[in-house]
Amino acid sequence: MAGPATTVKVAAPVVLDLDARLVEVGLVMDARLALANVRFEVDTVHLPAADPIPDVAAPLPLAPAAAPCPYPTPIAATLHRARLRLDAAGWCTGQLRDEQGARCLIGVIQAAADSRGHADDACVLLLEAIRRDFPHADTVPTWNDNQRDPRLPARYLERAAELAHSRGQ
Repeated sequence: MAGPATTVKVAAPVVLDLDARLVEVGLVMDARLALANVRFEVDTVHLPAADPIPDVAAPLPLAPAAAPCPYPTPIAATLHRARLRLDAAGWCTGQLRDEQGARCLIGVIQAAADSRGHADDACVLLLEAIRRDFPHADTVPTWNDNQRDPRLPARYLERAAELAHSRGQ
C-alpha cells in the first residue's frame, strides 16, 4: 500500500550580491591563512633561528687581480704605473699631493718611479707627449693645473708610456 504523498518544497537558491560574496571569500581566505600560519609554526618549531630570520652576510667583493705591466722598458713601465696610481688615488692640481692622497702628474710619477732618474726621464717624455698636442705648454705642472678633470692627464700618461716603449726607454 502506498503511503500518503508528501510534498517537499524546495527553496529558491539564494542569490548573493557582490559585497556579500566578497565577505564570504574574505572569511574563507582568513581561515586558510590562519591554517597556513599554524602549519609554518609547526614545521619550523625545531629550527633554533627561525624567528627572526638572521641577516645573511653578503660575500666580500673580489678585487680584480692586477694586470701585468704591458711595457718591459723601465720608463714606459713607470709611466704606466703612474697612470694606475692616478686612477686609484685620484688627481689634484696646485700641489704634489693633497690631504686625501690625490696627486698631480709630477707627484704620481715620483711615487711610481723606481729612482729619481726614472722619474726625471718620465717627466721629460710626458712633457714631450703633451707638447705634441699643446705646443705652448711650458711645463708639466702648469699644464696639469690648467686641466679641469683627470681624463686628459691620464690619457697623456698613457701616450707618454707608448712613446717611451716605442723608443725602448
